[in-house]
Amino acid sequence: MTSQINILLETLDLEQLEVNLFRGRSPQVGWQRVFGGQVVAQALVAATRTVQDLPVHSLHGYFLVGGDPTVPIIFEVDRIRDGKSYVTRRVVAIQHGRAIFSMSASFHAPEPDSLVHQVTMPDVPQPESLPSQTELKDAFSDRAPDAVKRYWERQRALELRPVDFRHYVTRETLPPHQNVWLKATDTLPDDPAIHAAVLAYASDMTLLDTALFAHGKSVFDRDLQLASLDHAIWFHRPFRADEWLLYAQDSPTSFGARGFTRGSIYSQSGVLVASTTQEGVIRRKKTAETL
Repeated sequence: MTSQINILLETLDLEQLEVNLFRGRSPQVGWQRVFGGQVVAQALVAATRTVQDLPVHSLHGYFLVGGDPTVPIIFEVDRIRDGKSYVTRRVVAIQHGRAIFSMSASFHAPEPDSLVHQVTMPDVPQPESLPSQTELKDAFSDRAPDAVKRYWERQRALELRPVDFRHYVTRETLPPHQNVWLKATDTLPDDPAIHAAVLAYASDMTLLDTALFAHGKSVFDRDLQLASLDHAIWFHRPFRADEWLLYAQDSPTSFGARGFTRGSIYSQSGVLVASTTQEGVIRRKKTAETL
């Protein structure tokens, strides 16, 4: 198992302090604030550890304050409801005596005898035909801004293979949608709760960026203030996060310094396994500093 996967699993393996109280830590990689997907995933792990044998089916969270990666995060779980079919939990993440993130999560007993349908997965190139992270870095190292180069040089537990690479090397306006294949870089334990947490972590990695395509901007632009405001995930069907998943994303609108984005996550065989939505701050800084 790769060191980056080990770091991710250690990050998601919370320490239990009391019956409904957990402590999580952030990897010390030089980030100025805690990655939003990490907080979502850790909050989901905290909620899951108070539920017996039911898989998560949805979560809805709000980012309140940027997290401090140098100190632990305390997760307090409120057992809102324990029903026969549905279980509800509320989680508050706390640092420096104040809430930085709040989330509600719902867990649902499987019901196999039900009506079933799904939309068709987009027709895109398969991940095996796309450049790997190393190949992408080599191919665009002479054209990409320094921030993009550093992004692709960073070792991570998840491999990303974008179908279209233009927004990394150009500032032309593009349709506000993107397709990205992703998966863990090594085999994960079989526990479905771990795969749900890893997908929750990954779901925040490229989503807000999609709202910038229509404006010829990027999350790497220093003249923008960007921050996730809220995040929601619906888990539809079983999946493995160490197998290729297509993250099909679009941004229907941006207005009032907020960009709205949504995503559909498919297995490589075309099964819709999860859906996401997110809104984030997209604001020009008063003092522009461009790359």
